[in-house]
Amino acid sequence: MLTAPLPPALEEALAHVASAPHGSAELTQRYRDPATPAGPVARSRGDVQAYAVARLPATYAALRVALGELAVRAPAFAPATLLDLGAGPGTAAWAAGGVWPSLRAATAVEAEPEMRRLGRELARAAASPVVADAEWVAGALPAALPSASFDLVTLSYVLGELAERDRESVVGSAWEAAAGAIVVVEPGTPAGYERVLEARDRLIALGATVVAPCPHGRACPLAGTGDWCHFAVRLARTRAHREAKDAQLGHEDEKFSYVVAARTPAPQAAARILRHPQIRRGHVLLEICARDGVRTETISKREGERYRRARNVSWGEDLGE
Repeated sequence: MLTAPLPPALEEALAHVASAPHGSAELTQRYRDPATPAGPVARSRGDVQAYAVARLPATYAALRVALGELAVRAPAFAPATLLDLGAGPGTAAWAAGGVWPSLRAATAVEAEPEMRRLGRELARAAASPVVADAEWVAGALPAALPSASFDLVTLSYVLGELAERDRESVVGSAWEAAAGAIVVVEPGTPAGYERVLEARDRLIALGATVVAPCPHGRACPLAGTGDWCHFAVRLARTRAHREAKDAQLGHEDEKFSYVVAARTPAPQAAARILRHPQIRRGHVLLEICARDGVRTETISKREGERYRRARNVSWGEDLGE
């Protein structure tokens, strides 16, 4: 999967945020380690700066993929209001504003003062009034959930920071606040997938329609198998990003799990590709999740156009009928 690069204004703003490589590495490790206790992994000014440079580009890229799926599956959906729960430095507002020109207002709920401070600082560079004029709400979930209704609600990389006892109520309240759709994104680890799966099950129980990535609204066929549903997005590293991570490569792959659910049914993928396609001589091997479950499919050269399409699809895409 490829995604749009960071907005130039955000890239320029991040270039001025100080960050040390060792701080970024430690933060990323805490962020993905399932043994990390519940609660924010970035609280101090140094941690928040490290997060901004090392993690914000990747979370932005993953959000653009998930939000883009909603836009593709439900082209008539034109949200005007966004509620971002556990907003960090406002990444979802930046991402959603780039997907929907219809957005007019964003509310960002964030408990950590340094995250809110950084979010406002970055927003000064935003041309979009959705980001520049976002309303920031100080408070921790679930207590800080607003009582108003919003067209779009996002829970991005935040469920892992909540105590397990609070996740179900937060997802339920987030769905109650969502007049149109909800997007949940977590790291593409087994633990991240489990949290997304819990959210998916809760949303289905509340009457939501799964829009993506699943081709159905039944039980996940990977649950309990030792495997997990996740995807990857490749993003270009800016100079500041490379320096923060002490990295040589000009890109990185962010692995993530997600679910998009809506109040109005939308066409689902026919067959979602779950791993990198394996291109062999005369055939392509694809691991897919279809409406009848997960399977490995061999598409031979004899299948003509379907074979040509299979050679060009990527992990996470819809193979189509």
